Amino acid sequence: MNQPKHSEATCLTPAASFRDVSRGDPVPHTLVGDALKNARLTPDTWRLEIVAEAGAELERPRTLKDGTAIDLPALMELGKTHGVRFLKAMQCLNISQPLGQGLWEGVALREVLKLAGRFDNARRVFYWGFHNNDPKQLFQSSLSYSQVMEAPPGELPPFVAYRLNGEPLSLKRGGPVRMVVPWAHGFKSIKWLQRIVLTNDFKANDTYAEDGNDPESYLKTAAYIQEEHLIFPAGKPAVIRGTAITGWSGLKRVEYWLRPDPGLHGTLADDDPAWNAAKWLPCEIAAEPHDWSRVLPDGMRPADVWGFDAASGRPSVWPMRYGIVNWSVVLEGLAPGMYEFRARAVDLNGYAQPLPRSSRTSGRNGVQVRVFEVRDAAARPH
Repeated sequence: MNQPKHSEATCLTPAASFRDVSRGDPVPHTLVGDALKNARLTPDTWRLEIVAEAGAELERPRTLKDGTAIDLPALMELGKTHGVRFLKAMQCLNISQPLGQGLWEGVALREVLKLAGRFDNARRVFYWGFHNNDPKQLFQSSLSYSQVMEAPPGELPPFVAYRLNGEPLSLKRGGPVRMVVPWAHGFKSIKWLQRIVLTNDFKANDTYAEDGNDPESYLKTAAYIQEEHLIFPAGKPAVIRGTAITGWSGLKRVEYWLRPDPGLHGTLADDDPAWNAAKWLPCEIAAEPHDWSRVLPDGMRPADVWGFDAASGRPSVWPMRYGIVNWSVVLEGLAPGMYEFRARAVDLNGYAQPLPRSSRTSGRNGVQVRVFEVRDAAARPH
């Protein structure tokens, strides 16, 4: 069975091609002119405040009022010695397809906080970005003190990003500066970052938690099928492709289940006995790119990116953690008719999607299905 080839370029989603789920009315990235400057959303006007509240103490608060808020040149200077570069997939908690994958670059959040001096009695770090200065539109998130300050060597820390795919972070992608939390869904990676608050409050402040979601959910290991209506000619191989995100629990394999469509157009109840009788077969996971110089931005070495072995220039593990990998399958010998195709990921603990966390509150993770047709050439319209 021949496997289809994957383009190495698919490892990075162009910044303009990310799916957009920005909030706001108007959405901040649509501001122009003086409105953009007044919102501090240009490279020259951007500032980041760091303050303390609720019993937390901070030696040198960085505020707009006293002119000490951090500007972009200072942040980028810090990046020369404490830079982070990482391939990460962005995925929303409740959206059924990944938003894209990019090479994010910035500074570890713990190093940014050090610019405010010594701090004590902080249990949590709150943060948010510009959202039209309307309290009702404020979109915020938080991390525990330990998550921010104690990530060990070899583990990714939360970081403050200012580049994507080697270019300045665009306004539409949350620039000039945004938060990136490697292991989390997108609601943790707040766009248009402008304020960080150290607090002794032990409760998460995440906007998503107010909607009944789990504010500490990790990125799920999950398989996704390409979104398109599929028709294949009889007598020829049918190629189906998709992607998988390697979440916190890793990715062991991607599997598919094919059966004739019984006329329900892909509808199958969670308790249907057919699930127990399903025959799951392996999909082909794309190999890592042969030449990473064709993937990474010009002048960037693999050794400069987290997760790559410095000596070999290859990823330490493949598929890479918190990243997207392509998969595919070639189906041969199918008779004319309608078929259901389902795909699922199996993590390194042996759990098959949607387990172990099938709850919507911790991220949509249902097994996807596509209905496709194998059409006899004589039956096709001329």
